[in-house]
Amino acid sequence: MTIEQEDLKRAEIFKVLSDTNRLSIIRVLNHSDREMTCGEVGKSLNVSKSTVSYHFKILRSVGLTNTRKEAQSKYLSLNHQTFNHYLPGFLDTL
Repeated sequence: MTIEQEDLKRAEIFKVLSDTNRLSIIRVLNHSDREMTCGEVGKSLNVSKSTVSYHFKILRSVGLTNTRKEAQSKYLSLNHQTFNHYLPGFLDTL
């Protein structure tokens, strides 16, 4: 990846992180230290499952989260590789 491509990726990540709901979701996942469903995250933040699902789609689009589907449930987790590469130390600040 060129420097320009790396900078474009960083800009996309920062745009996604400019939403406080998404920061809250990242915080919940980071502190849970395990995969969680949209329902579990929503309950933790007192927001609807559909709201969490919407924000997860955006977080996943820039590589900040992973989604694993099992039967009817989607399990969500942080993509630590992306955080370590583009935002080293960021998760420690939450």
